[in-house]
Amino acid sequence: MPDKHDIKPGQSIELLKELHILTRDGKMNQDSRRKLKQVNHLYQFIEPLLKELQLDHADITLVDHGAGKSYLGFILYDLFFKSQERGSRIFGIETRDELVEKSRALAERLEFPGMSFLNLSVAESIHSDALPATVDIVTALHACNTATDDAILFALKKKARFIVLVPCCQAEVAAVFRKNKAAELAANSLTEIWRHPLHTREFGSLVTNVLRCLQLEAHGYQVNVTELVGWEHSMKNELIIASYKDLPRRRPSERLNELLNSLGLAEMSHRFFIP
Repeated sequence: MPDKHDIKPGQSIELLKELHILTRDGKMNQDSRRKLKQVNHLYQFIEPLLKELQLDHADITLVDHGAGKSYLGFILYDLFFKSQERGSRIFGIETRDELVEKSRALAERLEFPGMSFLNLSVAESIHSDALPATVDIVTALHACNTATDDAILFALKKKARFIVLVPCCQAEVAAVFRKNKAAELAANSLTEIWRHPLHTREFGSLVTNVLRCLQLEAHGYQVNVTELVGWEHSMKNELIIASYKDLPRRRPSERLNELLNSLGLAEMSHRFFIP
């Protein structure tokens, strides 16, 4: 049987079995325990945001991008949404049709009527009529490469009050670093930071997230960056939480432009657009 500390009070054992976190006889292996611990740990960050929204209005809309098998969406619905007003809803956005169909079937089987699953890319979802004009909270857990940036654009367009991101596989900035490396090496000593291929990849990943944070701040959000779990559980564990506070935009906008120009990334300004 799983350790009592792994399962939250009221958490559906049937759901955990359906997600293959628990075996049919209720057991849990080490790999499943890590997965459950990661999702439950993320829930601890999201729950206060949901409660804050609840103080403002009863019906909460959450959109989960790059949902995959919708572990996060199902856990959120089970622990929070299923006890809320009938108008509250979780949308899972996923490109793989077979995962969308499995999630739809599971939601029906578990009688989770407030869950919807759409076969769309994150970029397509920005303009889809199947989603509401505004949403309360946007999540993107390990949405690969530019899908995280598309999730940010989605959240900005939908005027999301909260954005929760765990970025993954950021390759676009590193590719621009590699392309411009020869031309920049002689002129700018900063390029030593990403001269070696391993450093190019790692620094590119770091810079991508720094730019994303500045982009969000340039739209009036307060941004906090922390670790989701310890390094022993996941190498991609940077957690970015943005809360809309209508903060001053000029300085982060200027810093974003300065950083793009000083690192030879001006051609990427379209990706991290400023209002």
